[in-house]
Amino acid sequence: MLTLLTIYIRYELNRLKANEKKYMKLAIGTVQFGIPYGISNDSGQTNINEIKKILNICKKTNIQLLDTAPAYGQSEKILGKVLGKEPNFKIITKTPYFNSNKITQKDISKLINSINCSLNNLKKNRLYGVLFHNTDDLFCENGEKLLVELNKLKKQKVIQKIGFSVYTKNQINRILDFFDFDIIQLPINILDQNLLLDGSLEKLKKSKIEIHARSIFLQGLLLMPTKNIPNYFKPALNMVNKTLNDLNITPLQAALAFVKNIKYIDYMLVGVNNSKQLIENIDAYNKITKNLNFEKFACFDEKITNPTLWKHIK
Repeated sequence: MLTLLTIYIRYELNRLKANEKKYMKLAIGTVQFGIPYGISNDSGQTNINEIKKILNICKKTNIQLLDTAPAYGQSEKILGKVLGKEPNFKIITKTPYFNSNKITQKDISKLINSINCSLNNLKKNRLYGVLFHNTDDLFCENGEKLLVELNKLKKQKVIQKIGFSVYTKNQINRILDFFDFDIIQLPINILDQNLLLDGSLEKLKKSKIEIHARSIFLQGLLLMPTKNIPNYFKPALNMVNKTLNDLNITPLQAALAFVKNIKYIDYMLVGVNNSKQLIENIDAYNKITKNLNFEKFACFDEKITNPTLWKHIK
């Protein structure tokens, strides 16, 4: 007997497929597949049955890009188990952290072993992209040797594209000055608009860099019900939520519309804990929202916009 949830999912998939477009900016961040993640995540790590449903919905709605990393617990192994030789996804993984003052041959071996391990776990012969998880690794002594190794793999067609995961304008300027690369992954959302407002996105696009937006929900903070928002964040979010409520726009629709409508962005990563959330994301992505002056929502307090600084919040 079909459950109500199954009937709902089938109905939603048929409806969403009718709205399907050839190019989807939506991509799936898979950290939840390997570890519990996010300030608003109260359901823990996504179970394998839900992961299968999520990836099946992705195939049916033309979501092609999956973002993972060895640091995401069992994410790569689970993706390999579920996808097998499935050819319809572009998979991006990341390098390990080296955190060294000098790159040695041991570090080079660590990099190569990590890529081989990712390929083995994912059951793939090649990867769409590999990103440096920590850009500072490239600027220590002999750091450029790490990039040399990845470029060898690119020439061998093991890797299609090489890139960086960054946080700040300074990191962007630094890598643009010293390295040639294909992809950059960076944080941007309704509150954290710095890299749009300071011209960094435009600069990257002029250099023909593929731009992937992450943290578009700010670890789920932007989607939390008002009553559940930690007090520290309420001053920054009260005005946002009031404005959206007055316009009858949901936080999900607004968060997706803001990033979707940035012409410089090629892909926008969303993390979901279950298939129902993914359907809600696709539905909101396809909605046409009223024109909003998103710039008025910008927050310039890094203790709010940078999750690595949230340790101070009690």
